[in-house]
Amino acid sequence: MKSAHSVVPIRTVSSGGLAGSAALTAPAGPDDAQLLRLAQRVGRRLLGQGRVLVTAESCTGGWVACALTDVPGSSRWFDGGLVTYSNAAKMRDLGVPAGTLKRFGAVSEQTARAMARGALRRTAAPGRAGAKGHDGADVAVTITGIAGPDGGTVAKPVGTVWFCTAVRRGRRIILSSSIKHFRGNREAVRRKSVRHALQLVLLIQ
Repeated sequence: MKSAHSVVPIRTVSSGGLAGSAALTAPAGPDDAQLLRLAQRVGRRLLGQGRVLVTAESCTGGWVACALTDVPGSSRWFDGGLVTYSNAAKMRDLGVPAGTLKRFGAVSEQTARAMARGALRRTAAPGRAGAKGHDGADVAVTITGIAGPDGGTVAKPVGTVWFCTAVRRGRRIILSSSIKHFRGNREAVRRKSVRHALQLVLLIQ
């Protein structure tokens, strides 16, 4: 009698030694279907709030924006996404101060907050029309981290990811930053980062 259980091949990424073994046994993170469902919830919430979102991503390389635009009709509540992978891009496209990057590094609370502030400022426009005919964004979420397998340090190991949300309230921008330490290989860290960023948007009041 044949077993009812199917055999699922395991995708492996070799990073050497015990670190590689730990990465393979760590949780793989959310799959595409889970991210899509989460993005759909984000869209419904933003639409209900009459808000528009912008993203600024480093280690996830535009994955959050991709998940959001997988949702049909996302143009009603999603303004766009910036991929600022290098320090030069963070300074050029988001206005992150060179002094912030030099003093605290790309993966830091200070840089995540500067990215979020810059994302909103660069989507600001006079006479904004709001969500139905939006011109600019009301909220932002940013990600900067170390996905691995290289680049980690004792102070900032692989899996360290900083997040920040920003909300425009009149002329003020309200920032909220947080850090996560994810386990797993490069893909797992990135997938978990995308999920957490979407969850943070759902928490914005």
